[in-house]
Amino acid sequence: MATTKLVMKVVYILVILFTFTISPAISTAPQGCDSGAENPCIDKAKALPLKIVAIVTILTTSLIGVMAPLFSSYISFLRPDGHSFMIVKCFASGIILGTGFVHVLPDSFEMLSSECLSDDPWHKFPFGGFVAMLSGLATLAIDSITTSLYTIKNVDEPVLDVCGYDQEKAIHTVGHNHNHSHGHGVVPATTKDDPQLLRYRIIAMVLELGILFHSVVIGLSLGATNDACTIKGLIIALCFHHLFEGIGLGGCILQADFTNMKKFSMAFFFAGTTPCGIFLGIALSSIYRDNSPTALITTGLLSACSAGMLIYMALVDLLATEFMGSMIQGSIKLHNR
Repeated sequence: MATTKLVMKVVYILVILFTFTISPAISTAPQGCDSGAENPCIDKAKALPLKIVAIVTILTTSLIGVMAPLFSSYISFLRPDGHSFMIVKCFASGIILGTGFVHVLPDSFEMLSSECLSDDPWHKFPFGGFVAMLSGLATLAIDSITTSLYTIKNVDEPVLDVCGYDQEKAIHTVGHNHNHSHGHGVVPATTKDDPQLLRYRIIAMVLELGILFHSVVIGLSLGATNDACTIKGLIIALCFHHLFEGIGLGGCILQADFTNMKKFSMAFFFAGTTPCGIFLGIALSSIYRDNSPTALITTGLLSACSAGMLIYMALVDLLATEFMGSMIQGSIKLHNR
């Protein structure tokens, strides 16, 4: 199921990139935009050690963040049934939401409105917002379709009686977690997994996909740039973001109750994506130019797509789920916090 979602998302992104990459705007952009000679911070010799520091620190902070919830049995305030865990997870979800709205989406707008791109079509239409909207809707569709497929897959064939209750109604009943008889003689459908557990698993996988997508873009940009001043600021910002993004993702993985192998695979995949992106960026740094039209368009569209995914996941599957859940709704004290 995770493979199906990944394939759908990759196809969706490739279609968008192909559509815009073949645009004549790439070849008709103003000249001289890919030169960084006037920037005194451009220094390849100083940038390389900073990139190595970034790899180590981001990997370490990401592992600490994503692993902390997985070892909640040793950390009392991170136990999934406690109020502290819920508060920390909501804060981490807020960081993910802020990453989408404050960091990734504005970067996309800035790149796609750059003077290095031609007026037609890049300055005549807000492609950043448009792609972010499409990405959010695509994430919603993937979330919905995957939930339906998981539900159908885990529903046993219902036993019907003479009263005429059909399979669709029985499945609908299971989907709303009303797994009990209503006195009509229907034997209700049963599920191999709890419906809420299935939701947790879907949320964990879609959230990881969104974060990884963003991490690749950021890692590639950091590894490719030779601006030492920019790298210093990015190291601090990325360590902070990855720490709390990791806590949020780790909490979702913990609640999803995956096997230990899958838990740690997802955790290491999250922690290693940005460092891998940095390595790739270092390898491409000799040919990559931050302000080239191709780089601006590609990175801008990918950032917009990532922003849409992160915003949707943070609002719908993380914050809304927690704030509308029984723990917060049944506690005035938590509302006050």
